[in-house]
Amino acid sequence: MSLLTASEPRTAPGLDLDSQTAIRLEKISVRYRVSEEQIGTFKEYMIRRIQGRVNHRQFLALNGVDLEVERGEIFGVIGRNGAGKSTLLKVISRVIRASDGRVVVRGRVAPLLELGAGFHPELTGRENVFLNGTLLGHSRREVQQKFDAILEFADLGGFIEAPLRTYSTGMVGRLGFAVATAWMPDILLLDEILTVGDEAFQAKCLERIRAFRNSQATVVMVSHSAATIRSMCRRAVWLDHGEVRLLGEATPVTEAYQSFLDQTRQGGGELPRERGPDPRARRLPP
Repeated sequence: MSLLTASEPRTAPGLDLDSQTAIRLEKISVRYRVSEEQIGTFKEYMIRRIQGRVNHRQFLALNGVDLEVERGEIFGVIGRNGAGKSTLLKVISRVIRASDGRVVVRGRVAPLLELGAGFHPELTGRENVFLNGTLLGHSRREVQQKFDAILEFADLGGFIEAPLRTYSTGMVGRLGFAVATAWMPDILLLDEILTVGDEAFQAKCLERIRAFRNSQATVVMVSHSAATIRSMCRRAVWLDHGEVRLLGEATPVTEAYQSFLDQTRQGGGELPRERGPDPRARRLPP
């Protein structure tokens, strides 16, 4: 697997990255080895492994994904649980490496992949702001300069001095979003984060994302909500069992996805794939 970033020469062999392209994925696959039986303890697993009694199967979280996201675009990713949405964001953010294919990312990435990622439950909200800011590549002075703005956006009040373990899920999400978006990133990755908080906070999040778009920052957002993807994104991709089912304008993509869900709930089975090989050729559990 090849990974290129903006810091590498644009003349790298085969790069050919247009000036308006922020992210390009070429034939990206991610494979996992999964045990075929549930083993209760690590000790039991090691004994069976030494005895050669652990059987694995291959699981394709992503399978030959081709994708290109333009600079300044809000791009949506939609699909059912287990479709590969979060894995896609982790590949872009370099949290995991793809098994095959090439990833090209231009610019600094700010990932917000799960609630509480980069936070410590025993530290206070204030301490976690500095911890998370450092993990995102900012100096203590830079975090200090942004601290008041982060606190105001997260709207935690006196809880900022309380341990994170006393926070609700929504409070953790608000603090994480406030830290990740306090600086204007080149690329912002959001994994279902817009579901946290009340409607007023969600409106604040959407307004900040729109401000990023107006400043030519790139946003890739995962959501189960077809309505959110339609309202925020110009283009979207529908992932299903690790493959691109449909890629294009957000409205037809989300309408096709919604139609698929409705038909599945009614017992109509799956719709024909828009792209990729015959689905019967590899039907792995999500």
